[in-house]
Amino acid sequence: MRKRTLSAATSLAVLFSSAALVAGTAGPASADSSKALAMSSVGDMVVDGVHRKIFISDPYLGKIVATDYAGTVLSTVTGLPGVTGLALSADSGSLYAAVPGADAVVALDAQAVTETTRYATGEGTDPQFVAAAGGRIWFGYGTNEDGDIGSIDPSGEQPVVTLGQDAEINYSGAPRLVSSPTDPNAIAAVSSYYHWFRIGAYDVSTGTAVRTARSPESESSSGGMVSDLAYTQDGSRLITATAGNRHRVWQTSDLTQVGAYASEYHGAAVAVAPDGTVAAGSDAWYGPDVFVYRPGETKAVRQYDFPNTGNTSAGDSLADSALAWEPGGSRLFAVTTAGGGGTRLHVLDEPTRSVPVVTVKAPATAPVAKALTVSGTIAATLPLPAGTPLTVTRYDVEAPQGKALGTRALGANGAFSFPDTPTAAGNVTYKVAYAGDAQHAAATGTAVVKVAPNKTALTLDRHGLVVNFNTTVTYTATLGPTYRNRVVELWADPVGAEPKRLLKRGTVNSAGKLSASLKMTRDTWVSAVFAGDTRSAAVSAASAVNTRAGVATTLSRHYKWTKIGTTSYQTYHQTADPMIAAWLNSYPNRKTRLDLQLWYQGAWRSAGSEFFRLNANGMAYVTIDGDGAAGYKFRVRSAYLDGTSGDNVNSTVYGPWKYFNFTR
Repeated sequence: MRKRTLSAATSLAVLFSSAALVAGTAGPASADSSKALAMSSVGDMVVDGVHRKIFISDPYLGKIVATDYAGTVLSTVTGLPGVTGLALSADSGSLYAAVPGADAVVALDAQAVTETTRYATGEGTDPQFVAAAGGRIWFGYGTNEDGDIGSIDPSGEQPVVTLGQDAEINYSGAPRLVSSPTDPNAIAAVSSYYHWFRIGAYDVSTGTAVRTARSPESESSSGGMVSDLAYTQDGSRLITATAGNRHRVWQTSDLTQVGAYASEYHGAAVAVAPDGTVAAGSDAWYGPDVFVYRPGETKAVRQYDFPNTGNTSAGDSLADSALAWEPGGSRLFAVTTAGGGGTRLHVLDEPTRSVPVVTVKAPATAPVAKALTVSGTIAATLPLPAGTPLTVTRYDVEAPQGKALGTRALGANGAFSFPDTPTAAGNVTYKVAYAGDAQHAAATGTAVVKVAPNKTALTLDRHGLVVNFNTTVTYTATLGPTYRNRVVELWADPVGAEPKRLLKRGTVNSAGKLSASLKMTRDTWVSAVFAGDTRSAAVSAASAVNTRAGVATTLSRHYKWTKIGTTSYQTYHQTADPMIAAWLNSYPNRKTRLDLQLWYQGAWRSAGSEFFRLNANGMAYVTIDGDGAAGYKFRVRSAYLDGTSGDNVNSTVYGPWKYFNFTR
């Protein structure tokens, strides 16, 4: 006999099926955003606070792209082969761009983003980087073995270009240039190629670059390629982005190293905000890309690791010289490139706020309506003080939108702990939230407890019963104590093609009982199902009742009845052929077995058994040749054999014997 699975649709067991998450953490609910740019490479980036634009150069495609602060492209200037370094004039009216492929420095109208002037720097100069100071445009040019500084004086009727402003230092590669934020007549330069490291500071008030300091000769082989250079906000320091897992800090007055900011290999960019906050950027494929340091601190308050948007396993790479602060604002802009191509502008909204990490721990499992303890920690680069309020919310099947559990105070060493009693079974989520403040971003953490319901007792009678065809059986389910739900369903699932059906659904009586009756025509599983409630477990009970097939046998064509002993025989002339009509309750391809026996030498002996297929009405008609049977007694019966008569939907049954004899 085949057993059926109970219908999942009738059970709330799914409430308790999910695996428990023992502890969880959550990062900041950040508003950081990014937008793809139609660029193939990145040479430099500057931010224009007057016109609220971001300018990015693309050396490979020879263009400059101007976007708004959200990364939406506003305009593009092409025809600038190899364009790399960018710089704004003091009034932000002009954008200067070094265009090595044209041996020129190009001036653009920063508002209209159109080319206004092209200054030729001389054939083969290949200017790479620019800075504006002292009423002039300064540019770094040269080869990997011989880099130098040139200037453009645009004040006269014809611009005056002066090369070789500091041939003595002999920079490796065209030097990167930067102008001082505090002194309009000061610039600094640094090697851009890895052959050797040189850094110099200059006074340009006279129109000539007068070197005021240079790095010690001992540093010439220690720096390697420099990807970016920036002044600190007070002009007293310079910061270089170089290889070596650190951004080095140099004292402007004598260019001796006075510190460093920890970063990752390879240093790619550096930006200093007006308040002194430092953003140190690295081209780190598998580590953090940006480290943010608050003024006077050497431990990063925040780190960023850009996601992978390309076709390699590494994260997107921060481009060289591609970090900049929003003038007059708090946002940080970064440009990244992806493996296989693709450039994105990232807008980092809260770079100076520490990001707490909330770790919540709770038991993996717990019983319903029993107290448990939830604990955890909050870790941050700027530790939160004891007493910081934390908001606790519990989510379960009774409160899917959350039930507020009040406020808990953070304890010593960033730890917290509180008791709670879950009132509903299933996956119960505890969320601990910190609202954030001026120095910290908001943060949440969660933990999930798989709360076990109370066991539920449910029984169903009649199991193992065997009944005759068309017998009415009454089934009674008995439900034990539960929390709220007292409804039980009774389902019948007959063996065979007949579908499962609901017999009854109702509330049990005061004794916990619910009954339903069923007329039995096949072997049947009857199931009692309790769907459970928020404290009581879903449960089912099944009862297997077998039903014998319906069977009947009749004889016809006899000419009389004869009583022999206590048995009545239907008597036939031997010239007649008895007609046997056998009936079983119908089922596709069902057969009946006819057993024929002969009385011989004082006992009933088999005269043969044979299966006969039934018609659509469950009937089989068989005739027996009586020729030569005069004086003999016979009996015949019809039988159904489970699994042998063509199916297995009923239990085996043997019909009563029908007796007959023959005369001449």
